[in-house]
Amino acid sequence: MDGMTMGTSMFQTTNMALANDFWYIIAGVMGTLAACRVVNYYKSRRRLRICAAKSVEFPTKPSNGFLEAWATLTAVIREASYPQLYVPGRWLSWMTPPPLGRIIALLIYWAIIIYMMTAGAIIDDAFFWERIGYRNAWVTVMQVPLMYLLASKCSIIGIIAGTSHERLNWLHRWVARTMFVTATVHGFHFYTEWVLADFVALQFKMMPMVKYGLGAWAVLLWSMISSFGPIRRMSYEFFVIQHIVSAVLFLWLIYVHVPPSAQYNVWFAIAALCFDRVCRVVLLVWQNVKFAPNKGGCKGGQRIGHQAQVRAVGDSITVVTIKDVHFKWRAGQHLYLWMPRIGLAEAHPYTIACAHQLPETCICNSIQLVVRKHKGFSRRLHNSAAEAQAAGKKERLTAFVSGPYGVPPRWDIYDTIVLISASTGASFTLPILESVLHTTKTNCTKRIDFLLTARQGEEIDFYVTRLHEFIERAKQVGIDLLVHIAVTRSGSAPAGNRRAPNIQEAGSSSASSTGSHLDKEMEETTAEKPAVDIEKATNLSPRKRMSTSSDDSHVHQASVRADVEAFIRGPVEATGGETSVVVCGGPSLVARVRNCVASLSDERAVHKGTGAQGIQLHVEEYSF
Repeated sequence: MDGMTMGTSMFQTTNMALANDFWYIIAGVMGTLAACRVVNYYKSRRRLRICAAKSVEFPTKPSNGFLEAWATLTAVIREASYPQLYVPGRWLSWMTPPPLGRIIALLIYWAIIIYMMTAGAIIDDAFFWERIGYRNAWVTVMQVPLMYLLASKCSIIGIIAGTSHERLNWLHRWVARTMFVTATVHGFHFYTEWVLADFVALQFKMMPMVKYGLGAWAVLLWSMISSFGPIRRMSYEFFVIQHIVSAVLFLWLIYVHVPPSAQYNVWFAIAALCFDRVCRVVLLVWQNVKFAPNKGGCKGGQRIGHQAQVRAVGDSITVVTIKDVHFKWRAGQHLYLWMPRIGLAEAHPYTIACAHQLPETCICNSIQLVVRKHKGFSRRLHNSAAEAQAAGKKERLTAFVSGPYGVPPRWDIYDTIVLISASTGASFTLPILESVLHTTKTNCTKRIDFLLTARQGEEIDFYVTRLHEFIERAKQVGIDLLVHIAVTRSGSAPAGNRRAPNIQEAGSSSASSTGSHLDKEMEETTAEKPAVDIEKATNLSPRKRMSTSSDDSHVHQASVRADVEAFIRGPVEATGGETSVVVCGGPSLVARVRNCVASLSDERAVHKGTGAQGIQLHVEEYSF
């Protein structure tokens, strides 16, 4: 170790200065994001005040010069960040690149890293190989804390930026990949120098730290390879366990490899990891240990954990009702579910089904989740519930929850909301619809368009039932709600239509969903997302065929794939204020909506003097 310290003395001042500059840049970015949050908060509060005063027709339009300039800047950034190239094909879709905004952010990050890798280091002299080797060692180790901060569920970066851990995870992966490149450059230059000097074996014997460095490089390589989609999906539970082990092992290997002058980076990463774990443990205990539980007959209260009622719905859906929770949540948030009987060391994320506690039921202090059967935990859970039902019993398990996580935006500050979901992705958009319709505070929303598409009617029966309830609620609060349902593989309607037998056929209304060129990936989603009180909708009558006429102008049903572009364009062109587009589904649907919103915003010259108002996009795309 002493030899390494002495060897770095001639380069250490410059290298440490660059490492410090890297974190000054990170701090500057965080400060900028925090300032943006403040401006957006001011904009939201001003909108709600104007809406409450009912002084203007469209309170979501910018009301002064500063907000007009801010809206123009926001529109330009949105148009540049939304587009995405989708790679079709069952075995190739995992290679779909990030959206353009993320690519631009990565290019900026890489430009900074490349500059730090090379600035003042490429000099053809006796120290050429050594100088670049040490420089890239510092460039690698200075990124270690950032990688762990981005992986944290209780992340300081997320708190400052106002975002959640799952939306930072993509950057965590790319920082790790960038580290692998800089670590490879670091090792290559030292090894090349040793080969040229012909003392490779002697170097390994004299400097044991070299072996630890190679070990850290190997762990980083394995973590990068195992995180690729096809490999990760082979056994997600195994991936999670080995990834945690690799993260701890990597820190130890780095610690014994780097000189004392660089070990502060490792301690920074350890502090980030410990802070995250402590916060999660505290949250887990607070959510699951009750000193005075409500043991009423229908409350399901217990001192440790929660009573969970599990019910199999069809061949692939499991409804989990978790009773006696004592925390609040917002539409769009998720929690981690741990059921020791189903998976002793497995905690999986699922979106909370309902936006509010359910009134007038014995589970009014409960939440519901829907788990779609895949492999491992979800399959065992579904099989356990199905076996209990076959025996005429109700499956009751002890569940532990951690959360809620996620920082969804405010949904009630937009003039128009467009909700698009594929199959069980409706379990994300439906609570948003519920939260807007049931808000007791000032609400700027005047119109909501809801698109639900699926391959078979059985997948969405329970969602359709709730949608008809929400149509009645929308009429009461004065919001124009239009529902579009597309069942693409079957000509029969969902069972929920027995409550509204007159459903329009596609093409019978200009507002219906009539496109036919959305590829099959649209209906695919790996989101584990539920509807509100799904158990109510499991004993429905047999499905009926769609009617060819309708008296209900708020519901439109089609047996062909929806034209997403036309569906978005209609409400955007009709509104006089800002529109929010929310999509939850597979990668094909997400990419199509991204490109549509970006193209429409550019075509209408949003906030560029035409009078067209902004289009905000919120994307939820879950995958293993």
